[in-house]
Amino acid sequence: GEVEGGGEAVAGIAVPTAARIIAEAAPDEILVSSLVRDLASGSGIDFVDRGMRSLRGLEREWQLLAATI
Repeated sequence: GEVEGGGEAVAGIAVPTAARIIAEAAPDEILVSSLVRDLASGSGIDFVDRGMRSLRGLEREWQLLAATI
């Protein structure tokens, strides 16, 4: 997502979205949104569906997937 930079700080909707997705991950797990999966098409990375999740402070449910590298 788009990130706005200002000195050492970053802002934009992608920042809290990424933080919420990271918080949902198990130890040693890489979770991504379905958008990241779509953008990684053809990369050779496999994804395992981890279901729909409500992420604190964000509208709608998000489909999260575990990346297997």
